[in-house]
Formats: sequence, structure tokens, C-alpha cells
Amino acid sequence: MKILVAHNAYQQRGGEDSVVDDEVALLRARGAEVELFHASNDGIGGMGRLDLLGRTLWSHPAATEMRRLCERFRPDVVHVHNSFPLLSPSIHWAAQEAGVPVVQTLHNFRLVCPQAMLLREGQVCEDCVGRVPWRGAVRGCYRGSVAQSSVLAGMLMLHRAKGTWQRRVNRFIVLNEAYRSRFVAAGFPAERFVVKQNFVDLPEPRDTSRAGVLAVGRLSEEKGWPTIAQASALSGVPIDVVGRGPLEEVLRASAGLTLHGSLPPQEVYTRMRAASVQVAASVCIEGGPRTLIEGMACGLPAICSAMEPMMEIVQDGVTGLAFPPGDAQALAQRLTWAQEHPEAMLTMGRAARRVYEARYTADRNHAQLMSIYQSAIEEGPRRD
Repeated sequence: MKILVAHNAYQQRGGEDSVVDDEVALLRARGAEVELFHASNDGIGGMGRLDLLGRTLWSHPAATEMRRLCERFRPDVVHVHNSFPLLSPSIHWAAQEAGVPVVQTLHNFRLVCPQAMLLREGQVCEDCVGRVPWRGAVRGCYRGSVAQSSVLAGMLMLHRAKGTWQRRVNRFIVLNEAYRSRFVAAGFPAERFVVKQNFVDLPEPRDTSRAGVLAVGRLSEEKGWPTIAQASALSGVPIDVVGRGPLEEVLRASAGLTLHGSLPPQEVYTRMRAASVQVAASVCIEGGPRTLIEGMACGLPAICSAMEPMMEIVQDGVTGLAFPPGDAQALAQRLTWAQEHPEAMLTMGRAARRVYEARYTADRNHAQLMSIYQSAIEEGPRRD
């Protein structure tokens, strides 16, 4: 199979970029021929505002390049991950017009929410789901800017009016049922959705004693770091933190947290195989929390906030523990309990590894991808 993967990379590398790299490597390792149509936001600083505005709404250069790649490479399917802002949804039209079906992975809520996370002032906000996103624009939900938020709202309305998502995408991949339900509520065609989680490919860890609490991720508000810091102080349980982000200096002043910055993946996995539990305290509706799946592969149970997507991965009392989102006192109690019951946490970690083997391996992910691609190919390019 020949697959053209399109992705607009972020300035600060995150989990979405890693997913793209891992899927491309997986497909190539299993015999597929993969070409990457790649753009990077690193070049945005040198662009004029009008040029960036135009490309966000409809990128003629990206559409031209998509047509060129389809003519030269002749892919069986185009798989789009992120098109914001430099590629734009123009590439969906260009691919279909070139006779190639399109699969779109929805890693976040960008196509229904200017801010992309359904989050406002630390709380889940669904005001723009299925509606004209004027609230997101006037509130400046994207980076606190009314102007930039208005551009995003305009992009959403333009492609809603053109019917891009109804007319130019064969299959949507989402990472959980919580995402699927929101997009369907926003008017996306329910029959074209497939739930496929992220994956990692890690060997079974040796069954040894474990100690310590680990937290991994971007150091930003939506990940619930203030709750983690407060819970560590309340419980007296120290936490090792891996990651960087805007809250780094604030968290560095928290006595219970030890910040290690960003670490290479293999070093993160080494720490996951040695820790007794990891903490994930997001207050937003996560897409596919890779750190939870990585931890499960390493036999590491999780204490996580009881948000919908996390509860699709972690089973309370079986592969980890749950607490109400934003409740530092409840998290402190779970941390204390975990410290006092090391054998129970070892048992949960073994159960987590079994769930990983059943759901999140490279083999299973590859089979799912091939099935999704094949169904899009059989349907053929959309001409409606």
C-alpha cells in the first residue's frame, strides 16, 4: 500500500508529533510505502499576517503541492493528521480531486473549537460544539487573542459552509469515545468515525520492586499541574516530574516536586519501569494520553483524574486509581494510599501490562490502520 501522510508540525514538539513519527515508522516497517507531506510552524515568524491568514483559511501552495505529490507518488490513500495552519483543509479537496481517498485523524477539537481543547478558565467548555463559534472568537480563546481566535472561527465556518468534513473525508480516526460523541454532536457524519487509540512498542518489564511517584507531560494548566503540586504538599509524597512548559518556573518552587526537564524516551521508560505509580491530573478532555499507555506497557499503574478519555484507559481499582478532576485533597489521599499499599500497586501494574498487550500494541494498531485505509480505498474518492 502507498500512503501519503500529511502533517503540520508544532513549534513545541508534543505527543501528536510523536504519534505521526511512530505511525510512519510502523507502516514502513510492515512493508508500506510512505511519503510525508510535512510543514512546520517554525517558519511562521517570518510570514506576514495577511499571508498567514490566507493560508489558514485556504492554502493554495499546500493544495498545489498535494496535487503534485498525488500525481508523482500516486498514493492509495492520504492520511491527514494536523493541517493547521500552513496546510489548511485545502489539501483535503486537492487529494479528493486527484482521485485519492482521505483519512483524517482528529487529535484535538480544533475543528469544533478555536482553542482546540474545549477548555476555558480551567473548566470544560462546549459552547462552540455544533454552533457558530463566535463565543470562542470574542472571548479570545486561542492564545488570548480576539484577532487570532476570529481567524480560526472563520476557518471553521468557511469549511463548514463548504462541507469539507462531510464531502472530502472518507474516514475520521478519533482516539476515544468521548471525542467521537462531541464531533457527532457537532454535525460530523457518525458512520465515518473509527476509534483507534495510540500505541507504543515496548517489551515486558522485569517484575521487580518499585518505588517513587512519577508524572510526565507538558507543564501547562490543562494538565492539572497545580493540583499535582498541591497534592504532593498535602500528602508529603514527593513526585518526580519529566517535561517542560509554561509552568516550569512555578512548579520548580514547589517543595514536593523534583523537575528533570525533558528526557529521551528510553530514559523516561527506564523511570517508568522503576516507579510505583504515575500521576496524570488533566482537567481537559484529553485526546490520547500517550503517557498512560506508555506507563501501562512498562507495568506502571496510574492515579488519574476521572475524565472520560482517561477512564477509557485506566480502570479504577484494577489498573490504577481515579480522583475527581482538580481535587487536590482526593489526589493526596490516593497518593498516600498508594505509598501504604505497594503490593496492591504491583498487582495493578501487572494488570495494566495485560491491558496494554490486549489493546495498545504495534500489531493491533497496524491491523486497525490497514482496515481503516482499506475501507476508505474501497469507498473511493468522494465526488459529492
